[in-house]
Amino acid sequence: MKGKSAVAKALKMEGVDFITGFPSNALLEAVAQEGIRTIQPRTERVAINIADGFTRASFGERHGVSIMQYGPGIENSFAGVAHAFADSVPILLLPGAPERRRLLPPNFIAMFNYREITKWVDLINFADRVPEMMRRAFHHLKNGRPAPVMLELPVDVAEEEFDDALFRYTPARSYRSGGDPADVKKVAQLLLKAECPVIRAGQGVHYARAWRELRELVELLQIPIYTTMNGKSAFPESHPLSLGTGGRGRPRAVLHFHEKADLIFAIGSSCTIEHFTTPIPAGKRVVQSTIDERDLSKDYPLEHAIIGDAKLVLRQLIDEVKSQLGIGKRDGSAWSREIKEVKTAWLKDWMPKLTSDEIPINPYRIVWDMMQAFNEKETIVTHDSGNPREQLLPFYVSDTPGSYIGWGKSTTMGQSLGLTMGAKLACPEKTCVHFIGDGSFGMVGMDFETAVREQIPIITIVLHNSTLSGHAANYPTAHKQYRFTSVSGDYAKIAAALGGYSEVVRRPEEIIPALQRAKQANKKGMAALVEVVTRVESDYSK
Repeated sequence: MKGKSAVAKALKMEGVDFITGFPSNALLEAVAQEGIRTIQPRTERVAINIADGFTRASFGERHGVSIMQYGPGIENSFAGVAHAFADSVPILLLPGAPERRRLLPPNFIAMFNYREITKWVDLINFADRVPEMMRRAFHHLKNGRPAPVMLELPVDVAEEEFDDALFRYTPARSYRSGGDPADVKKVAQLLLKAECPVIRAGQGVHYARAWRELRELVELLQIPIYTTMNGKSAFPESHPLSLGTGGRGRPRAVLHFHEKADLIFAIGSSCTIEHFTTPIPAGKRVVQSTIDERDLSKDYPLEHAIIGDAKLVLRQLIDEVKSQLGIGKRDGSAWSREIKEVKTAWLKDWMPKLTSDEIPINPYRIVWDMMQAFNEKETIVTHDSGNPREQLLPFYVSDTPGSYIGWGKSTTMGQSLGLTMGAKLACPEKTCVHFIGDGSFGMVGMDFETAVREQIPIITIVLHNSTLSGHAANYPTAHKQYRFTSVSGDYAKIAAALGGYSEVVRRPEEIIPALQRAKQANKKGMAALVEVVTRVESDYSK
């Protein structure tokens, strides 16, 4: 058996249905021979974004796999891997490598260059080590902190023969652990004694599939809750105790209760301070539960912590709170009323934009109409970087786990196209939509053809305002004199030329019918693009 065939067999035994990749890599032929579908995007970054979206939509239970050639393929992949690492997404990367005798500079060796943006990176140095190394790779994917895993296969190892009898492979399994009972007891006490506790729920709730336990704890304690950007949809946002999502743009209720809180309990959240999420105010008492001890006291001093799987920890807390509280639950009617008052006032301020009849169209009108055009329970929505994220995240209401993919701890433009294709591959029964600016579409737009060619029927909504609107105000002289930050194009015509369904929307009343037609095109197996001509909107909910 050759090394490449052994890798392909291990992937098949792990339940991998497809891989993304760009020539050349000997594994591409080997996996096809095993009956694993090969998907070739136009660029390596989008190939990784597809694997990323597939993993997120699978809540980390299935893992996207991407293959690339050594040298330029590995170099072109860096941004996609870095983003998956920033957002804690467990994808498997299988780059080629030069033959063993050439594993020296100036060759770009992934093992040397990807250490800071992978959980584990290694190289298969002999073909008969494939079973061992693949088992290690999947063990890292399925356990501990989620993050990309990379395993290089030198070209000579790929072709090296070894005895078939030495291929003994058993798929890796995941192991989860609960929290220390003493820590659970202490945190339950703190939550019950706090006058205004607030829960911050992160992506770890999704990976643990702990949605029911989270809701049970919130309703038992009757306290306000918000999700992080990556955790959006982990708790129903129409719930009376939901504050919404804390991103760079966020509902007013998040900041209102952030300031009011005397204790913030972060569950399944790394509590990382960065530009695109809502930081915890200075001086707040913080309690954290995370799967990774490296998150503890990283950016915030902690009053207490629990290390463990979110689902198991939440169940422990529910039982402990019931034990300390006795029968019944606390009265949270005052919190519900206050949340409703804050939300009502906030939406009243924003309804003129959300229902605007302006021409060019206000992008907030598109957000509002999306919620009317699509059944949230049957849809997966994601944003792109920049204005689309800030405009969609606060207002799009997600009640169903996984109905929204929030991202952006790194913020590569154009990521949403690959994420949406990956989500559609994971959940073919869902309508998968991404909200992208014309600047970001310029980064990845040719990969709309990948969706067409590979018959991945998604909906692309392009906001066409002819500028990088999040940046134009920062460079007034460059913009005025040299049109810096200006972009142009006829995106519907591009999509049509690439074989997809497309149309242009110029008036607000056209939005919902166009989105419905795009959905009908999806049902026929066609990728669809709706180009909406919009005004530049620089007002954000902060």
